[in-house]
Amino acid sequence: MTESRPLTILCVATYEKGAEFLRECKRQGCTVLLLTTETLQHLPSWPREAIDEIFAIPAVIGRDDLLKGVSHVARTHRIDRIVALDDFDVETAALLREHLRVPGMGETTARYFRDKLAMRVRARDHEVLVPPFTGLFNDEAVNAYLDRVEGPWLVKPRSQAAAIGIRKASTRDEAWQHIHDLGDLRSFSLLEQFVPGDIYHVDAIVWDRQVVFTAAHRYGSPPWTVAHQGGVFTTSTVDRRSEDAQVLDALNRRLLDTLGLVRGVTHTEFIRAQADGRFYFLETASRVGGAFIVDVIAAATGVNLWHEWARLEVAGEHGHYDVPSHREDYAGLVLSLAKQEHPDTTAYDDAEIVQRIDLAHHAGLIVRADDPARVHMLLDAYASRFLEDFYASAPAPDSATH
Repeated sequence: MTESRPLTILCVATYEKGAEFLRECKRQGCTVLLLTTETLQHLPSWPREAIDEIFAIPAVIGRDDLLKGVSHVARTHRIDRIVALDDFDVETAALLREHLRVPGMGETTARYFRDKLAMRVRARDHEVLVPPFTGLFNDEAVNAYLDRVEGPWLVKPRSQAAAIGIRKASTRDEAWQHIHDLGDLRSFSLLEQFVPGDIYHVDAIVWDRQVVFTAAHRYGSPPWTVAHQGGVFTTSTVDRRSEDAQVLDALNRRLLDTLGLVRGVTHTEFIRAQADGRFYFLETASRVGGAFIVDVIAAATGVNLWHEWARLEVAGEHGHYDVPSHREDYAGLVLSLAKQEHPDTTAYDDAEIVQRIDLAHHAGLIVRADDPARVHMLLDAYASRFLEDFYASAPAPDSATH
């Protein structure tokens, strides 16, 4: 809080995200403003009790009109913090901070946590392993890359999230076809070698440029595989006593220092390549993980990253932050699209189940135990049963939807 008034936090959410962040800001005594789209402003799921005022903008708005609109809000609200609640709003929030001179991540650093090409170049230039990649700006450079780097390859949008818009190519002609299909938008994608292996995600809290909390997990099947080929999604805590956990922690600390994050929460993915067993950086984001990952971490540790993110923002440049005392249990998630609108999971009755996912046309369970082997055994069993009891599939989206 300032000396004379509560902090005013403007939360940018052009997708429905962050209810717990909003609630925690209100618990911390803040004035909470929500900037969202006209199509989302009336959703009943927003925690209205935690929001002082909602401002709506068109789903598509120009840079100058956005700056004028938020500047108009600033005439009557002294905005102290601007927070993007989802990947797609990171650059918008950075733009607004720069314009209103609000402390926090600026546009240059935001690029490293949003633009998949920018983060790869930065990591590679600081000797963090990344799969071989190239931008799609120049035909000669793309051909030289295809000559040098063995396929298959992935064509990846630079500013999407999850597995949205990714295309796999097994031949040179197929790679070029995907590139040509992008037309004038090809510069907004990159080309990267497809590296088979196990994918891990490391979720962290950063305070004063130091990683003060880390939670490492391994996906069952890679998210790209689940999105494009189907299957049941799982993730589980990495054994904290293992070499993998130690390597991931050190690598994540090095990466976040390289990218220049001062404070916030992060979700970063690495792959341990089958070919050489080494960890390669895939991508990072300055947000909590999606797909109920925040709930898995809370189940294992008691730390809710939405709440901690809000506390970080309230503390700001001149405040103080301590990670709350927490457990070091193990947790895991099994999640699937379901053919039933409201699937019944009551037949799953193990004592380790701590949360049942309540989302239409989804079946999901979160389990917790003090032994990682027990978590893995339950997830393997549940994934097989889910295929019989609930599983449904849908085409992977080409773009994000509001």
